This record gives sequence, structure tokens and C-alpha cells, in this order.
Amino acid sequence: MRVKEAGTLSGSERYLEDFAAGQTFGSGRLRINKERVLAFAAEFDPQPFHLDEAAARRSIFGGLAASGWHTAAVTMRLMIETELKPAGGFVGAGLDECRWPRPVRPGDELRVECEVIEVRPSKSRPEQGLIKLRTTTLNQDDEAVLVHVVNMVVPRRKHHSC
Repeated sequence: MRVKEAGTLSGSERYLEDFAAGQTFGSGRLRINKERVLAFAAEFDPQPFHLDEAAARRSIFGGLAASGWHTAAVTMRLMIETELKPAGGFVGAGLDECRWPRPVRPGDELRVECEVIEVRPSKSRPEQGLIKLRTTTLNQDDEAVLVHVVNMVVPRRKHHSC
């Protein structure tokens, strides 16, 4: 099932009951610029292949590459802009998988595709549950640059009894 931006729940928060395995959510695109690659690396991942073009050419990357953590931060921003919109926000409970299959370069244009792969109510906390979400960040050539599987806490809809 593909949930489009103009879906029936557009703009609404989604509760655990609103998710089902197989749902997908896509984002818009964000271009990665060199200045931000350098600024992020200088502050959070100051390795030569993220900071210096000459050093990057001599590295395994063969050119300037964004930090994988920069890619993860961009992925988070793009996820928030999808129609996924879990009630209570994006609350992570753990990461099952995190891979960076190829580097992100300045000028790349990234987007995310999220797929719900599991929905389960909590046994110990009946007011919430977990969704397992596979998020793939793709570049302008539809090549995966980040794939992660995360478990997110999502509240259940409150049912009022009479």
C-alpha cells in the first residue's frame, strides 16, 4: 500500500492502529551542498576524507564524501517531512540495522522511502506499541546511500469507555 502526501490522514498524527505492514511513505528531495558537508564534518566527524578534497581523493572514497552521520541526520529531516507522522513524534526504541552502501557527495539530491515492516502492541505497556520501519535513503540515481531498520514507539489511540 502506498500512502501519498494527499492521503486521507494528511496532516494528522498516526497512532499504532493506523499502521500496517507494507505501508510505504516517501519524502521530498534535499540537495547536499559542499559547505554543509564541510561544516558537519568539522564539528562532528573531522576526518580528512570529509574535510579536505586532496586527502579525500587519496582515500577509499576517491573524493569528498559526506559523513555517514550527516547522511543519517538528513534522513531524519526527510523522514519528518513524510506523511508517516507518528503521534507523539519520532521516538526511537532501537536500531536493528544501519548500512551506508555508498558515499554521499556534494551535489547529491537525497530522498527517503520508508516501509512499515512490522506493527506490534506492547505487552507491558498497553497504551503503546512498536512499529519496525525500514528506511532507505536514495540519491538522484536511485542508489541507496543509507539503509536502516528502526523500532519506533507509537502510542495507541485512546478508547474511552462509557
